[in-house]
Amino acid sequence: MQDSGAFDLLSSSFLANPYPTYARLRSEAPVYFSQEWKSWLITRYDDVVACYREPRLSADRAKAFSDLLPPELRPVAEPIVRNMSSWALQMDPPTHTRLRALLNQAFTPRLMQELQPRIGEIAAELIEQLASQPEVDLVKALAEPLPIAVIGELLGLAPSEWPLLKSWSTALVTFLGTPRVTVEILQQAAHAISSMEDFFRVELQKRRAAPRQDLLSNLLQASERGTILGEQELLSTCCMVLFGGHETTTNLIGNAIRHLYAQPVEVRQSLQESAKMSVAVEEIMRFESPVQRMGRLVTEDFALHGQTLCKGQRVFLMLGSANRDSAHFADADQLVLDRRENRHLGFGFGSHYCVGAALGRMETALCLSRLFARIPSLKLIEKEPQWVPNATVRGPASLLATTHV
Repeated sequence: MQDSGAFDLLSSSFLANPYPTYARLRSEAPVYFSQEWKSWLITRYDDVVACYREPRLSADRAKAFSDLLPPELRPVAEPIVRNMSSWALQMDPPTHTRLRALLNQAFTPRLMQELQPRIGEIAAELIEQLASQPEVDLVKALAEPLPIAVIGELLGLAPSEWPLLKSWSTALVTFLGTPRVTVEILQQAAHAISSMEDFFRVELQKRRAAPRQDLLSNLLQASERGTILGEQELLSTCCMVLFGGHETTTNLIGNAIRHLYAQPVEVRQSLQESAKMSVAVEEIMRFESPVQRMGRLVTEDFALHGQTLCKGQRVFLMLGSANRDSAHFADADQLVLDRRENRHLGFGFGSHYCVGAALGRMETALCLSRLFARIPSLKLIEKEPQWVPNATVRGPASLLATTHV
């Protein structure tokens, strides 16, 4: 095992800009055990793809996290482990296959087409509100509220409930990506999970009494048909859809605004063509991946690049590093908005490819198109934003901008 002190993965400089460290890892230690993270890091593109396919790596990893905690903290983490153990994202076949098929039915191309006008309306309303403010935080005013509104409407939840849902999700994402798990972070995440479960119990009871045309009613019907097995799997799926349905998109939108408003106005004007916008969104997904890492658990010893990964150890597939691998992407550290060959891993790979990828792409493209058209001369105040202090997700914590230039 390598010297784990060679790379500082807890520093503020790493969280602000992880890419130089990723480059060193790909070159010097492509399979690296971090004592700070208590996990193996896989950083090269080909190895990440191979690990997604590796049968000795399991997606079922919630309990493995709990086992790494001090014994006195494990009871605190119990609600989180119980809930996330039934997320499709953290399951292996055949259970994953069953739940994935159900979610695929929910996020159909037809639904995306039906949602498009409403997503455009929500984006336009938010942009109109911020356009009247001389100075605005585009994360708080746009990147955060748009995706939570879309997933809220998809689930059939009232707008008055969206801020509360966002606060629970924020507590959970802090827990999932914090460099150091503290008692306070663990308690807040456990409270958020328990609160989400209580909330969805009430909402599902409403749907039992009076079904609606929304995703919660569909999930309830799936439970009654036996496609979802038991209350915990139903509640966990609701929580996963809420969380996964907006966190990635919030950071993708924030990253896109940050990078595209650093370009000349002519570049943004050229992206009003939908095909060019789609290509640009894919490149931003590669260049500044909103999900930087994805966890796995070793179920059987195996060797990779001369290192032995042992049963019970955690592994992080470093998507943010793989997407900057020069062995797969020309000018990998450059933002090339018309990049055509772009098989990035920002949405995952294989059977665990993000079920909401099409929705996230569409929300981002519609949001950017309307923002560019309404406020073409918007100026970002800070050249380098404060990043969300998180090793799992990457996005600006705020984007202060002037709208009246």
